[in-house]
Amino acid sequence: MHTLIARNLKTLKKNLSSQRFRNKKTGLVPTMGAIHEGHLALVNKSIKLCEATIVTIFVNPIQFNNKEDLKNYPTALANDIEILTKRKVDLIFIPNIRDMYPQDFSTYIHLDKFSDILCGKNRKGHFSGVATVVMKLLSLIQPKCAFFGEKDYQQLIIIKKLVRDFNLNIRIH
Repeated sequence: MHTLIARNLKTLKKNLSSQRFRNKKTGLVPTMGAIHEGHLALVNKSIKLCEATIVTIFVNPIQFNNKEDLKNYPTALANDIEILTKRKVDLIFIPNIRDMYPQDFSTYIHLDKFSDILCGKNRKGHFSGVATVVMKLLSLIQPKCAFFGEKDYQQLIIIKKLVRDFNLNIRIH
């Protein structure tokens, strides 16, 4: 089957309710794009363990406390789509900022124990931004499994805690 691309919430919801995804063990690989071998290892694991694989590409502005870092974050959307299509992922979700954070958005996850330690000490709001976007993606897609790299071990710990604290029925790989 060909790779589907959803660029907004309406298309995502329509695709997720289709026969292709209904009652399937779905794996989610969240990324900020600039797909590399580390991402592809996660995609391969999802394809192996799940019946459907969804990759998200979203550069999350709320996890950047420095506007220059956000502005300079590498993007290669056409190349990312080509790579993921060749891997035969089932769906690529590329939301826009307005879908993820509408104008009246005001709900953020605050991590008391992590905001002043590790890289949270020097990157104010970073962990909150990561936790908020991951929670949104998990809520929207409702995968059975989600795949995260160990490159940023601090984020992985926070995501595992998020899943535990909210009793989410999702296995983190």
